[in-house]
Amino acid sequence: MEKKMKIDSLIFDLDGTLWDSSEGIVATWALVLEHYPEIHKKVTAEELASNFGLPLDQIARNMFPEQTEALRMRLMDECCQQENIYLAEHGGLLYPKLEETLQKLSEKYPLFIVSNCQDGYIQSFYSGNHTAKYFKDCECIGVTGKSKGANIRLVMERNGLKSPVYIGDTQGDADAAAQAGIPFIYAAYGFGQVKAFDAEIHTFEELLDIVE
Repeated sequence: MEKKMKIDSLIFDLDGTLWDSSEGIVATWALVLEHYPEIHKKVTAEELASNFGLPLDQIARNMFPEQTEALRMRLMDECCQQENIYLAEHGGLLYPKLEETLQKLSEKYPLFIVSNCQDGYIQSFYSGNHTAKYFKDCECIGVTGKSKGANIRLVMERNGLKSPVYIGDTQGDADAAAQAGIPFIYAAYGFGQVKAFDAEIHTFEELLDIVE
């Protein structure tokens, strides 16, 4: 069992930490690409998963390396808009016992989300999976244009948080927590690999053993 952490709040990454939205995203990207017959590309869930957590401009370069910067960003804008619409209606795949665990955590701590996603994506998670009731605030690069670490600090300052912990599944998440100067819990069930962390969970509900 991990050593108990003394915290006053929890800040979560979204993709690979709270849910897996890749199935819906693959479907929406396929619809967008139907309007671009000159682009011969089939997006896969595996390819998307390897890009989750990266800033949107980096995802655009990785997914469409042969296209111009202008076309890449147009594609990303269209794909992101369709993602938000689809996921707000259909939701994504929540990790096992996520809602029960969020309920228990939210009874003791305020919960937050910070993600490298487009504006409206976190709200789609709220709407599609009815999860807004668990979270006090959220922030993303699509709103502020800032790095994940800076957005963590922004949420901390806005909500008066003194000793939060960040939970995520990628090295970028670990780096963001370090940039913000807070501990990091590695969600090993997610999409990425992380070199160093303060604690590790293999299921979402294991958080209850670490912070309570």
